[in-house]
Formats: sequence, structure tokens, C-alpha cells
Amino acid sequence: MTPQEKQSEEFYKRLKEQLEADTDWPSPYMFKFIVPSSQEKIAEIKAAFDDLDATINTRDSAKGTYTSVSIKVTMENPDAVVAKYLEVSKVEGVISL
Repeated sequence: MTPQEKQSEEFYKRLKEQLEADTDWPSPYMFKFIVPSSQEKIAEIKAAFDDLDATINTRDSAKGTYTSVSIKVTMENPDAVVAKYLEVSKVEGVISL
């Protein structure tokens, strides 16, 4: 396991613990991502939420280089939240906030 993979694994473990402690589930959750402006990349992110009743908003940066993608959706539990972050992390160039 690379140091980056280990750091990522620790981040998601802490996120899951925090979500378990702070939230009653199922609960609305806001995902936020930044991606280089590309309809293909935005479509990949949106596709990860196709199976859910999600509200998706996008906004381009001032120079149009990046697009922020905000997704509000009811999630069943912290494991489902982490699974979505991991799924979206496969989109090249995406930054999860």
C-alpha cells in the first residue's frame, strides 16, 4: 500500500466514525466535488448518483477552468457515503471536499 493509499484509507475511516457519531441515519448528505471543466467528467460524477433521488447543481469557476458539483441526497448510512466518495474518486482529476 502506498503512503497516499494509506492516508486516503485513514481519511475515510475518520469520516465514517464522524458520520456515525454526529448523524442519525438515513439522513440528507451534501457531497461537493471540484473537477476540471469537462462535460464527460461531470457526467461521470452524475452517473454515480443515477440510482438515487439526488439534487445536483453545477457551477463553473470564474475562468471556466473548473466546475464545482454539489449533490444533495439522502444516504442510508456512513458506509454508503464513503462508498460514493470512493466511486467518484475514480473520476480523473476530481477533488472531493
